Amino acid sequence: MGDYYITEAKEETAVLVAITTKTQNQEQTREYLEELAFLTETSGAKAVKRFTQKMDFANPKTFLGSGKMEEVLHYVKEHAIDMVIFDDDLSPAQLRNVERIFNPDPDHADHNVKILDRSNLILDIFARRARTAHAKTQVELAQYNYLLPRLTRLWTHLERQKGGIGMRGPGETQIETDRRIIQQKIALLKEKLKKIDKQKTTQRGNRGEMVRVALVGYTNVGKSTLMTLLSKSDVFAENKLFATLDTTVRKVVLGNLPFLLTDTVGFIRKLPHELVESFKSTLDEVREADLLMHIVDISHPNFEDHFNIVSNTLAEIDAADKPMLLVFNKIDAYHPVEKEADDPSPITKVNYSLEKWRQTWMSRLGEEQQVLFISATKKQNIDALRDLLYERVKEIHAVRYPYNHYLY
Repeated sequence: MGDYYITEAKEETAVLVAITTKTQNQEQTREYLEELAFLTETSGAKAVKRFTQKMDFANPKTFLGSGKMEEVLHYVKEHAIDMVIFDDDLSPAQLRNVERIFNPDPDHADHNVKILDRSNLILDIFARRARTAHAKTQVELAQYNYLLPRLTRLWTHLERQKGGIGMRGPGETQIETDRRIIQQKIALLKEKLKKIDKQKTTQRGNRGEMVRVALVGYTNVGKSTLMTLLSKSDVFAENKLFATLDTTVRKVVLGNLPFLLTDTVGFIRKLPHELVESFKSTLDEVREADLLMHIVDISHPNFEDHFNIVSNTLAEIDAADKPMLLVFNKIDAYHPVEKEADDPSPITKVNYSLEKWRQTWMSRLGEEQQVLFISATKKQNIDALRDLLYERVKEIHAVRYPYNHYLY
């Protein structure tokens, strides 16, 4: 027998592209590219270079100006880059034009460059992360909704999935055939989701009238780690965006008071509209919760932006008025910038101590909404969180079951 060698798949390389506009300053562009690089890493590729251009608005034909596009093209060809990822969504026309620039003859090229935008990348990550039939169906529906208006000559082999002979109508072009196949698939997936959603609704109903607490927050803030701590059961968690897509529900008992704790998919800025639509049923867990725990990563320099993005998303799904605990996580990783004693410059937020942040948020939200600072990984202030959670669940339980006061 001959020798066998296992070769590892080559890591794909990517360049990232963004523009600074009247509505997005350089600092925001830098932060968005940091997040895009993290998304790229989560998808399994390596971001090796970033390109930015200052413009009043994106070029309607090619997103970038011709000079900057030439610069990107030269770098991609010189370094055999696998993909170009744009931080904003490309219109169907922009996508077609950019494809032609980087792949002028796709059928006879040694190395075709993939062109992706932020939504496309997020959809790809969701597709990789989906584990259950529910998540897979939601992601597939979102992918087809995204693909439908963007059909180009590079996507013209869908008929092979159903057999090409006899599929095409009289005078129908290839793209028209593909569009019809996608529309059929979308209709089937929507029907499939309706059936799954009915089952999910039944499951939620079968949980009885137990108090429900849902964890919400920006992606990668430590919700799953906290879920593991509170429920004392293993919940998948890792330092990547969208580590979990499927809603996880655990029964938790604090003292002798039982309730249901739900972990949900993390939110993110510029989340593709197709995904929000597809994941509406998953977000039902948030809508139907009695109490929300909004988890915020205080060690992230832009945690206040993340707080606002999650709050706006909750408002979109009619869940903003629910009772809420605000929990700042990862205090072990928060390090304020110390000011020198003789430094005359004013104190800024980078100089804030945790106590200063606590006072800031207590005054911002009012005394009626509690704010806690914890570290889920280091188990700091977890007992205080359990005590506060117990009190809030007890209040809801006492209203719902006034005759069950013996539980507490």
